[in-house]
Amino acid sequence: MKETKESKENKESKALSIKTLTKSSVWDVQENDIFRMLSAAEKDSELKDNLRHYASIIRSAFQIEELKNDDKASQAKYTKLGYKVGTIKMGDDVSVTWAIKKRPIMRVTDLTYENIRHISAAKLVEVLDRNFGGGWDSLSQSIQDIIETGFDISTTTLPKERLHKKGGMYDKKVADGYEVLEVEKGLWVEAIFAKVKPAAIKPKMKFDEHGENEDEDEDADVEIVDDYNKPDEDDVELEDPNDEDINENNYRTTFTIGEVDDEDAESLSDFIADE
Repeated sequence: MKETKESKENKESKALSIKTLTKSSVWDVQENDIFRMLSAAEKDSELKDNLRHYASIIRSAFQIEELKNDDKASQAKYTKLGYKVGTIKMGDDVSVTWAIKKRPIMRVTDLTYENIRHISAAKLVEVLDRNFGGGWDSLSQSIQDIIETGFDISTTTLPKERLHKKGGMYDKKVADGYEVLEVEKGLWVEAIFAKVKPAAIKPKMKFDEHGENEDEDEDADVEIVDDYNKPDEDDVELEDPNDEDINENNYRTTFTIGEVDDEDAESLSDFIADE
């Protein structure tokens, strides 16, 4: 039986914990999931000390209001506004009550690098349609960059009667799974095509039967030798001469002077004579 997207998301949300939650993955969970994670961590001594850190992550995707435990009127008010209310225990005598609600993505300014990969192409088109007026180029460069990290975007502007020409670009894009937003510009129409980009596949590291990285094992067998001060193979090792053994019979210096083409140049003998 093929696994549905909804059941897959439910499995992923249950696999998450309050400690592994990030500002990106928090967009995959709902209010009940947050309270479930916090409830599972009630016996963890680190929950109280790190609650502010966890709250910062949760706030990136949820609105959080802290309520008095016995304030039933406030709890009822927030419940009517769509919030989920729950009490978090952080010890025998310490607890806190939160009202939380998922942040809606209604406008293009609600789009972030953290949530852009957690919405569908249909949702993106809905958000763009609610904010559009001037077409794709009317969006700021920063918003375009955010959208294009999660979606393949292409546009075309054609007269109305040509846009839906049978077998044209419009039909081909729709057949390829793109969602389309049409922005009217007088007698012309700008079509904006959006399709979710596939998630990047991270290369997996290979491990041997002992659980060790094979690449690391290969490196471990390589002996690094410092040859910096080692003489070259062409160098001839000579014993240091003793000054007492050097005399006019066994010490000499030779050098070769090549022929000089310059006719005006003086010979070496002429130079010595001048000295």
